[in-house]
Amino acid sequence: MSTSAPRAEGVAYASDSSDGPAATRPNRLRRELRAVHALVHRDLLRLSSQHTHTALMLIQPVLYLFILGGGLAALIPESRLGVGYQAYLFPGMLMMTVQTPAIMVGIRLITDRQSGYLRELLMAPVRRSTLLLGSCAGGTIVAAVQGAVLLALAGVVGLPYDPVLLVLLLAGMILASFTITALSLALAVTLGRPEVFHMLLGLVMMPLLFLSGGFFPLHALPGWAQALAAVNPLAYGVDLLRRSIELQVPGHTAATGIEWFGGQPPLPLEAAALLVTGAAALLWAAHRFGRPE
Repeated sequence: MSTSAPRAEGVAYASDSSDGPAATRPNRLRRELRAVHALVHRDLLRLSSQHTHTALMLIQPVLYLFILGGGLAALIPESRLGVGYQAYLFPGMLMMTVQTPAIMVGIRLITDRQSGYLRELLMAPVRRSTLLLGSCAGGTIVAAVQGAVLLALAGVVGLPYDPVLLVLLLAGMILASFTITALSLALAVTLGRPEVFHMLLGLVMMPLLFLSGGFFPLHALPGWAQALAAVNPLAYGVDLLRRSIELQVPGHTAATGIEWFGGQPPLPLEAAALLVTGAAALLWAAHRFGRPE
């Protein structure tokens, strides 16, 4: 993995340290923003240079959509879901697409710490929380970009290429990507070894995906599983995408997802819950990351 570009950026903003204690607030803000830009630039360079890796991450949701969705579409009648199974599955596959790159941000933070690259970043004259914010922003953008690629298949599952619909779906993916990335960073700052991180992900990520409502309606689950789904951020992400489709596509009324006290919460409230969860996770991660090692 090449780090020459971000290091060059780091030299650029580190040179502002000559301002000394008399540096004005705009100069300090500019320095913080340049640090965030350098980290986002690093992630975008990695995305543009790793075509095979990116393609492989997109293959799994595409296979689920066409093989699993195509096979079960003949077995599950539309009357059970409100829509065809492939159309029902599509929001879940969008969430699967953004989930993996968002989680990888936490893994990279741990490997950067082990390789010594993180120590070099911490020498820059910026706040530690700024470096964490840059990592979160880069991971969010990369995850949303990969999810946007899958939007090209909307017509295949019977959804229109309506600009408003595509914008709503992209906004939902950005919000979900931010929350998953922030949660991944919150976990990464707590752990010291990537092996432990991978083990925890193996234990929780697949159950969270199945409890997201991406594969089957949440109301079909037992009560204890519905309670777990109500605190599952992936479930809120899938529900946002599915309800965004319902807003723009007449007749597209899928089975209900998240329920609070026997009813479905308003769409803005679901989005706010997802945003607050991501912001709280990022603030907690910044607090832990700000401690001197």
